[in-house]
Amino acid sequence: MKGQERIIPRMRSAEERIHDFKEVSLGFTKEEAVLEASRCVLCGACVKGCPVGIDIPGFIKAVQEEDFQKGMHIIKEYNLLPAICGRVCPQENQCEAECVLGKKGKAINIGALERFLADHYTDQKLPDIRETGRRAAIVGSGPGGLTAAYELRRAGFRVTVYEALHELGGVLKYGIPGFRLPDEVIDREIETLKEMGVGFLTSFLIGKTLTIDELLQKNDAVLIATGAGLPGYLGIPGENGIGVLLANELLTRVNLMKAGRFPEYDTPVILGERVVVIGGGNVAMDAARVSRRLGAEVTICYRREEKDMPARREEMEHAKEEGIVFKTLTNPVEILLDDEGRVKGIRVEKMKVTGVADDGRSRIASTGEVFEIKTDMVVEAIGQSPNKIIRENVEGLEFDKKGRLIVDDNLMTTKDKVWAAGDIVSGAATVILAMGEAKKAARAIVEKCGG
Repeated sequence: MKGQERIIPRMRSAEERIHDFKEVSLGFTKEEAVLEASRCVLCGACVKGCPVGIDIPGFIKAVQEEDFQKGMHIIKEYNLLPAICGRVCPQENQCEAECVLGKKGKAINIGALERFLADHYTDQKLPDIRETGRRAAIVGSGPGGLTAAYELRRAGFRVTVYEALHELGGVLKYGIPGFRLPDEVIDREIETLKEMGVGFLTSFLIGKTLTIDELLQKNDAVLIATGAGLPGYLGIPGENGIGVLLANELLTRVNLMKAGRFPEYDTPVILGERVVVIGGGNVAMDAARVSRRLGAEVTICYRREEKDMPARREEMEHAKEEGIVFKTLTNPVEILLDDEGRVKGIRVEKMKVTGVADDGRSRIASTGEVFEIKTDMVVEAIGQSPNKIIRENVEGLEFDKKGRLIVDDNLMTTKDKVWAAGDIVSGAATVILAMGEAKKAARAIVEKCGG
């Protein structure tokens, strides 16, 4: 409806939500969804911003007409994981960035509409599958692996997904806290694949339990979608002290192993009263907000300006609402330890802006000013790269200097019948970009194998 303000889903108050891991956003009501959808002019400009090519005007029109089941069916034609994407995709940089209403006003809240349909309506009809006799193995059950499994199963392949951890979901499970993405949402989406006949094997480390070559002996194609789960290090003195954690470890222990509920679950994690998180991406925001819910006073240190932080603006605002302090233009130089090797503080240098870097972010330099922040826990969240297990245990695959698999335009690796998609190819990126690559790789596998 022209001139109407963009509708934002209701949020739980910061005072309430910092004491639990329940979801922050309450999502749209039926009335809110229809009202927000009514703003859309159905031009279709948004579609070019969607990595998986969802018919966005199609499902929004269905919401306008209150044919919610049809809307959900339209989405599922393109996207297996709408309840997940509606929550964690950076729509503001993708589909909503292309929205014509956003050029002079506020873009349609596409993510919230997608989540609304996925939460309240199911596409009861499973895809019709014509069995081809072809088989495919997928390594990794994160967003890329799940998407490829969906596409290949729809094309008639018998598909088995191998997951190294004891639960399915990959980064969706171990890397994203429940207040952003509840476990039951992930499990619900995976259940669709099981109903379609996709097989899953957990606690199964490809490269150790079974090799890629062994997979190739009984499959027509193998897709590697193992993500980028290897964390980066600061490389500063004191980094090996007691009370220094990598964000991956903190998030995995809390998200997947329920460390926040010790001793109910026997997987404790170091808890600090004062926590400093180093980094400015979504992982840093998640680590900071998890630490806040575990009872800590939290400070985020980031070496550039706030506008340069790669984290979603929404997550940054939520973090501030929850009492997390942002210290920008602040670069760590040493983690301070007491006589027993425990963290007692962090020494940082104040940075200054000297121009604009090639990537559009601030170019910075040290001011020479150094100060200390008192803390008993430091969490490093400064980027991730692909794990080395595949690289060190498979012959015939080529990798670049950053440990990413080298692929051609169709995402085939340098090893015959082996494709790759997601962060193992692109480096740490977003859920939806991994899904987009996985769809492309699946199409290439079908074409190559004659599915």
